[in-house]
Amino acid sequence: MSRVLVARLDSMGDVLLSGPALRAVANGSRPDGSRPNDVVLLCGPEGAAAAEMLPGVTQVHTWASPWIVNPAPPVTEEMTTGLINFVRSSRIEEAVIFTSFHQSPLPLALLLRLAGVRKITGASTDYAGSLLDIRLKPGEDFPEDQPEAVRALTIAEAGGYVLPNGDDGKLRITAGEDPEGLADELAEGGQYIVVHPGAAAPARAWPALHHAATVELLEAYGHRVVVTGGPSEASLTATVAGPSARNLGGGTNLRTLAAVLAGAAVVVTGNTGPAHLAAAVGTPVVCLFAPVVPAIRWAPYGVPLELLGDQEAPCKNSRARVCPVPGHPCLSSVTPEQVVEAVERLLGGVSSLATRRKVWKP
Repeated sequence: MSRVLVARLDSMGDVLLSGPALRAVANGSRPDGSRPNDVVLLCGPEGAAAAEMLPGVTQVHTWASPWIVNPAPPVTEEMTTGLINFVRSSRIEEAVIFTSFHQSPLPLALLLRLAGVRKITGASTDYAGSLLDIRLKPGEDFPEDQPEAVRALTIAEAGGYVLPNGDDGKLRITAGEDPEGLADELAEGGQYIVVHPGAAAPARAWPALHHAATVELLEAYGHRVVVTGGPSEASLTATVAGPSARNLGGGTNLRTLAAVLAGAAVVVTGNTGPAHLAAAVGTPVVCLFAPVVPAIRWAPYGVPLELLGDQEAPCKNSRARVCPVPGHPCLSSVTPEQVVEAVERLLGGVSSLATRRKVWKP
């Protein structure tokens, strides 16, 4: 058994998408028959809570990368030597760096080399010199237009790690306690739909009043609706929930939110971390997806999906955080009626609530 550092330095959703590749490193096999299953996951502050829920992770170490985190922390000797000393003291000899297409593994690889890591695997469009022992060239060794989960698995496989037999390669988290019993309370009332209106960037957000109208329509169709959101989104979730939907805005930690999403029949959300969390617990998703990044890479992976939004809008592939097109037409053109129709299509093609809850709590 050896210790392997696996790095994914950005958001909660990106960490969740790396889950199958992490399982390959932790539980898969190598050509020599050895099974390195002691995995240290290096992640950023936004991904730490998700990292704690991933199967196969032995230890989570949080580090705010100055080339990933926004706003970026200053580069100091203390922050760099802190990481180097952690890696040295952890007796890590091998590392696998997961990145998206617009990120470079090379700054981290340099720090890991200084820490004494002997073997480093990553994907880089730039010449890596002696920083990477195994270098995949995006666009040459593998296509860029593929799901992020598959990209990460490809990097892991290049390092010699493959998923064990019987692992379907889908997103997954470990079932944890819901200390408030919120998910069980919701389940007692019967089937419900979750609407999560928040987004990390304005360019990815469907208008609040569109969400509110969707909640009213869903209730008119006879559905119970639960609205979720973070502590900073209390005003948004109150507007969306209106007088009759259950408003959980600011009232759940990530594990409780996972349990709430696992109990839902369908989740309605944008290109957000909770969309990937819903996929990790096996719940179908209606995703209002702005094409500022490609849906083929970042749409919810491995679950029944209804993808809404104009994927050929002028903002396509711009990576904009604020919509560059007046009126935000890629999403504002989607009507509440279309969202409700998408929900109904998913409800017509999924298994029972009880069956999926057994998946969440094996």
